[in-house]
Order: sequence, then structure tokens, then C-alpha cells
Amino acid sequence: MTADTAAPVVTRFAPSPTGFLHIGGARTALFNWLFARHHGGKFLLRIEDTDRARSTQPAIDAILDGMRWLGLDWDGEAVFQFARADRHAEVAHRLLAAGHAYKCFATPEELTALREEQRAAGKPMRYDGRWRDRDPAEGGDRPFVVRLRAPTEGSVTIEDRVQGSVTVANAELDDFVLLRSDGTPTYMLAVVVDDHDMGVTHVIRGDDHLNNAFRQLALIRAMDAVEGGWPDPIYAHIPLIHGSDGAKLSKRHGALGVEAYRDELGILPEALGNYLLRLGWGHGDDEIISREQATEWFDLAGVGKSPSRFDQKKLENLNGLYIRAADDARLASLVAERLGVDADGRAVIQSAMPVLKLRAANLNELAEGARFLFAVRPLEIDEDARPLIEGGNAEVLAALHTVLDALPHWDTEALETAVRGVAEARGIKLGAAAQPLRAALTGRRTSPGIYDVLTLLGRHESLARIADQMAVTADR
Repeated sequence: MTADTAAPVVTRFAPSPTGFLHIGGARTALFNWLFARHHGGKFLLRIEDTDRARSTQPAIDAILDGMRWLGLDWDGEAVFQFARADRHAEVAHRLLAAGHAYKCFATPEELTALREEQRAAGKPMRYDGRWRDRDPAEGGDRPFVVRLRAPTEGSVTIEDRVQGSVTVANAELDDFVLLRSDGTPTYMLAVVVDDHDMGVTHVIRGDDHLNNAFRQLALIRAMDAVEGGWPDPIYAHIPLIHGSDGAKLSKRHGALGVEAYRDELGILPEALGNYLLRLGWGHGDDEIISREQATEWFDLAGVGKSPSRFDQKKLENLNGLYIRAADDARLASLVAERLGVDADGRAVIQSAMPVLKLRAANLNELAEGARFLFAVRPLEIDEDARPLIEGGNAEVLAALHTVLDALPHWDTEALETAVRGVAEARGIKLGAAAQPLRAALTGRRTSPGIYDVLTLLGRHESLARIADQMAVTADR
């Protein structure tokens, strides 16, 4: 093991259940999972549900479901932060008793006025330590918060495993709140205590938390001074994901919950995992990377410092590759769910899957491609496909029916010869014969290859569908 991993590795993913598992969170979870698994360590899950007004059970369920779908299993039971509030408060009171924290009786109005003064003067807005050295007896029975007595001189350097060496002067930090006036712990306190108690060795998270790391280190070192046994974690702050235009990732770029990629966009979990892995981490020129390979290869040195750009088209292209490599029975089951067909229908889809998956970029396209197999006669023809069976095309369709009906063998080679023969006899291009046939057989302008469609439907059903459309056009 490297110097970074002399002790057993413990990582964690700590989402707030105020919404679904989004793309950025999923990538953070993946990187933590891979790092832990690569080093034979533990990957822990903590639900940071201290925001009681916004934390919901459906969001918790969606996060857990999304992680399971992506194959990101965690060790042990999930930890719920809110349930540990007493432990967080205990740490704050230890710091208070040891003189590493103090009571601050500044009123909200005073703090608002302070911020307005600092803003007007163009100064950084932070607490000015007005109660740092005052006798708490001066506060009387007034409400107070507990603040960390942070160092004011010198600086702190973090050797971040992604960002490199980063130094911040202690004078730029402030005495942040540990306990609110109602005695409840703040996020900053809860995170530090939970990471310590869970034995987290590596904090791998978005680089929007880099500034927090310096404040959290002040708290960690204060507790280490009080009771010992509070080592600094190793930090790795990952650049955020941007949209394809370089702007902050939003819904217009495809920043959806993981469940939307599964349910609405028809993305396979292994494709999404592969894509997220390559958003900010690389291994040579490899693009298709299995989970086993990723576990073997993953390290923090491969994480870039620049933000990655999310490109939904690239994700769909990658997903298409995974669909073509996926097991036909598995795909048939997923498509059957989308179409709402029974076991017999699933068997039909599975038999057609080698043909259906050749062009599909997602499960939705697979389902649409398979829908013609279950169409009820007479087919409802799409508006844009209707012209393909009208006018002179109706005569082409009739000629095709005659030739196909006379075929002694119903196989791809015989079908192609027959259709080409009709096109040549009528002096038209092959597509001019194939398109009316496609519309009559599927009701649409697009479908799998026309000879595959004929083969999958079989002689009886194919001829019957063509005859249906011949009858419709004859009645007009």
C-alpha cells in the first residue's frame, strides 16, 4: 500500500435526502466505492438528514434504490445523521469545557448589521469574534450559540490528493457555530464527528467542499488536543461536473436523478457507471471499462483537476454499445416491462432481440422497435407513414403481396430476392419497394431491417398485415 493507504481504507458517501440521487452524487459515490474496493477497505453510507424540513422518506428510498441499481453496495447499515444529534452535542460540550469553544450571545440583529457593514466596506463577511474573549456571565440568560475557538495565526496546508497542495491562512477563517441556540448541532460539527466515529480515512467529495475542509480540520485538531485519537483524514476534492457548454450542470444539460436515466431514458446501469467513471477519471485511452477493471485500476492520481462536461449524446452512444453486448434474455425482460407484455410476449421479444438491439441506443428505442410484434390487426398507421401505402405505393404493395405469397421458403435470402425483383420489375429503387412494405407491416416509417421484420412476423402474419392495408386503400 502507498503512504495514503497504510491504514485500512474507509470511505463514505454522505448524501442529503432532500431530492433524488443526482448525477454528481452518483459519481462521488462511485469514486468512493471504487477506491475502497480497490484497497480492500470499507465503503460506508451516511444519510445526512439533519434538515428535517426538507429531508423526506421518498428521497431516502430513491437514494438507496439508485445506489443498488448502480451496483454500489455499502458495508454495514446506513448511518442516519439526525439520530446522532446527542453525540454531536457531546463533542461540542467537551470542546466548551476544554476552552476550545465558547458561548456567543450575539443576536441575529447584531450579526446582520455586522454583515452589512462588512459588505459595504468590501470586506469578507465572517464573524468578528466579539464574544471570543468575553466572560459568558455577561450574556446572562440570553440565548447563545457555541462557537469553535479557531486558530487565528499561521496557516493550514492540505495535501489534497486531487487538488494538490492548498494553503489557507487561519486569519481568513472564523469561529463557526457548533451548536445553534436551540442546542442542535450544525452540519459542520455533525460531519466531523460522524467521519471520526465511522473511522473514515479518506474524504472523497466535490471540490465545492474544499473550503469546508479547512474549517473542519480546525475542529478535528481541537478535539485531538482535547482527547487524542482524532487524526486528519486524507482529502480528495473532485471537480464538479459541468454541462456540455461549460456552464454549471442543470436539468437542461441532463442533470436528472439516477432513476430518470433508468426509467425515462432507458439507460443500463453498467453504461451509466462506465460513463460516470470516465467523467473526470481516465486510464490511458480506455473508454469501455468494466466494473472489475475499474476496481483494479482506480486511483486518485487518475482524477483530473478540471471540471468534466456531461454529454448526453456520448452517454447514449456508450449505452448503445452496452445494449449490443447485453444478454438477450435480460434485455427482453426489461423491454417486456416497458411494453406490459406477459411471459409469452417476453419470449417473442427475446427471439427478436438479436435484430432489435443492433440499432437501439436505449431501452425506449428497443421497446419501440419491438412494439410492431404485438400490434393488433388491422394496424393503426402513423400519420407520417400513411403516404407510403397510398397512391402508386398501393400498387407496389399489391405486387409485393403476390410475389411474397408465392415464395416456397420464408427466409431472409428468399425475401430479399423477392423484394428486389419487384423493385426491378417496376423500375423503382429498392427503398421505394421496402418503405410501403415497412409501413404495412409495422405502421411506421422506421423499424428493424425489413427482411428481419418479415422473418420475425412470419409468413401468415406478414401477408395478413399487407392484405389489410391493401383492403383499406381499395376502399378509398
